[in-house]
Amino acid sequence: MTENTAGTTNNKTKHKKSILLVCLLLAAAAVLALVFHFASAKNVQKGSKECSLTVTDDSGTSKTYECSTDAEYLRQLMDELSADQTQEFSYEGSEGQYGLFINTVNGLTADYDKDHAYWAIYVDGEYAQNGADTQPVNDGDKFELKYEVSK
Repeated sequence: MTENTAGTTNNKTKHKKSILLVCLLLAAAAVLALVFHFASAKNVQKGSKECSLTVTDDSGTSKTYECSTDAEYLRQLMDELSADQTQEFSYEGSEGQYGLFINTVNGLTADYDKDHAYWAIYVDGEYAQNGADTQPVNDGDKFELKYEVSK
């Protein structure tokens, strides 16, 4: 009986050591995960990209807004500008199957149904291939929202 009691005690001790080892490994893994998370987090500064947005109205008058932004897409940049009361920029749009359709910029509404007018998006002087929701914002970009009438 002494042999069984000693064997059981040894098994219990081994089991406790195994559980302790597993707990220590889990704790070490958690600490490493936290260190990795905080060490790899991007240290993004506000205004890491410089760009501009020019609005050209129906009479050809233009106003340019200089921007420092972290926005990923043009719509986010436009949201930042409209939230900044010192910029005097505003826009309105409607959601469609392809994202935001810009209807009004700085109080001027383009009504395609009435006179085939719309707000065109240009990037660095080229007609944009994306809508405001999917047009990336890169450092140095020059955006333009231009009131146009199709013929």
